[in-house]
Amino acid sequence: MNKKVEEILEEEEISKSQIKREAEALKDIGRQLVALNAKQLAQIPASDTLMEGIKVAHKIANKHEALRRQLQYIGKVLRTEDMEKITAKLDILNDNNRKRTHAIAHLELLTEQMIELGDPKINDALEMYPQLERQKLRQLVRQANKEKKLEKPAKTAKELFVYLKTNCL
Repeated sequence: MNKKVEEILEEEEISKSQIKREAEALKDIGRQLVALNAKQLAQIPASDTLMEGIKVAHKIANKHEALRRQLQYIGKVLRTEDMEKITAKLDILNDNNRKRTHAIAHLELLTEQMIELGDPKINDALEMYPQLERQKLRQLVRQANKEKKLEKPAKTAKELFVYLKTNCL
């Protein structure tokens, strides 16, 4: 066993398995950090060393073994970071992604309901999102229903969804 690990075991009486679990947890956080895009990474309070390690991981993403070693290095660097701040920011970013996914699912459902139910659902949509244009919505719903009857591809339904997405998110 490594002398450093033995010293830690003696001092704090932490099992070797616990140390491995903690190291694996840090690597998981490192994986989450590597999965972020540049805009999201800019929001993470981290040292230059960690950011450089993440940039290298982005460059070698298609090389499995190299990426694995880089993630281990990132986990090692994370030991010296303020994990509370980093995990708090990661939780916020993950929550924002969940909220956006939920909002998009809601708009998809609203699109389907508007095509099925027509004017009553359009009125509901206008109450929820007053920035929408009634005439545009009715035109898109009417065209989508026409395409549906003629068994054509749902081009206008997609256009309706895009209109809702750009004006409601």
